[in-house]
Amino acid sequence: MTEECREGSLCVDKDMDLDGSHFIYRQISSKSVKFLDYDYKRCVGCGICVGLCPTKALELGPMQEISTGLDAPPVMMDLEKCTFCSMCANFCPVHAFKMTEEGELPEKDEFPTYDSYVRMNEKCLPCALCKAACPEEAIYVEFTFQKKEEIAPFKEGAEGEIEIDTDKCNFCGLCAEFCEAFLLVEKEKTPTDIQPFDLLLVDEDKCDYCVLCQDLCPEDAIRVKGEKRGEAPEIEGVVTVNDDKCTRCTWCQAVCPYDAVDLKKQFEGELSLIEINVDKCDPQGCHGCFNVCPSHLWYVPEDGAKIAALHDYCTYCGACVNACPKDVMTVKRTKVHHTDIPDSPWAQQWRDAIDSMVTGKRDHPDISRTLEVEKEEHKEHVEVELPKIDGSLLKMAKERIEKAKPLLDNVKLRKMLEDEKSEKLSDEIKKRLD
Repeated sequence: MTEECREGSLCVDKDMDLDGSHFIYRQISSKSVKFLDYDYKRCVGCGICVGLCPTKALELGPMQEISTGLDAPPVMMDLEKCTFCSMCANFCPVHAFKMTEEGELPEKDEFPTYDSYVRMNEKCLPCALCKAACPEEAIYVEFTFQKKEEIAPFKEGAEGEIEIDTDKCNFCGLCAEFCEAFLLVEKEKTPTDIQPFDLLLVDEDKCDYCVLCQDLCPEDAIRVKGEKRGEAPEIEGVVTVNDDKCTRCTWCQAVCPYDAVDLKKQFEGELSLIEINVDKCDPQGCHGCFNVCPSHLWYVPEDGAKIAALHDYCTYCGACVNACPKDVMTVKRTKVHHTDIPDSPWAQQWRDAIDSMVTGKRDHPDISRTLEVEKEEHKEHVEVELPKIDGSLLKMAKERIEKAKPLLDNVKLRKMLEDEKSEKLSDEIKKRLD
């Protein structure tokens, strides 16, 4: 635990706990507590927080080793330096840092954060594609329309035919959500093929050919010969995006067949491969960039090239650059999308921090008046040999001290001894002692 006092009377304690993968840092005063929660398993090691920190309290860990399997925090904190300013929490692109407060808190301006979002527009049906495609499981879909069994309960012995037009079907999943006779077969997603499903099957033992799925299908991809029983419902539901999980990777936007996803990233920028270093890449043995990338955009192409990326998915966080041991790629940020910076005493610090994400240069607060004592280096311990004591000399010294004691009890004499001009007196005393 560390302790510091502010404004003469307010003392602040700091401490840290570990809860699973979460480092819980606390700043405790008599009136409030600030919590900084760092989930190191969520952290990708992009280093943005390290560059932002105004007091240099954060340090990037060994990302090359971490990206290839070392279980260690990508970012470490010096708690004594941390001021709990919330810059790391406000601008962590993957929400590995979170800042909360409890107690009597003064009103304060809202500090800036990223101005980015993922929203479903009026074209959204909804369907199940964005949820299934999302690599971070950040999208939830709740369908509110009636299911087949509610409208037309299963009829034993019904006869008919059903056919799926695979050229029209986009695997939206509405039929499977509506009726249990349909089954979507999932497949492994890759950056070059983010379609989450491979096949749409029909279990005809569960199908009674009610024709409702044909009317429900938005792509007119189902053909049914049978007895129509009831009316197909209107497609209704709610799509929710969990901002704590969403990385703005754009997979949902790319997979949506209806252009229903509006997305704004945290940054604008450019991801480039450094051609002279690409041949040094060993994606099979390393996989560092694959493991840390929050957009899951890296892949090994079939044309024999070492490595490639779907640049449209990049969020320009730079985690891959820190993880790569061969300097294969570079990331350049050209713009930060952020909310307004309020007019406050800390406004310039926030401006400097945001600018540094583009320029790479951070102007830190002036601490020139802070006194620092240089720590003395540890010296090697050397044994000292103590001198031998001569018993006869020690006896003579004690005898002379005993003779001097009566003279020193005289105040007037002691005053004369302290006078530098009393040389004669000093000589006289020496004679008596001898």
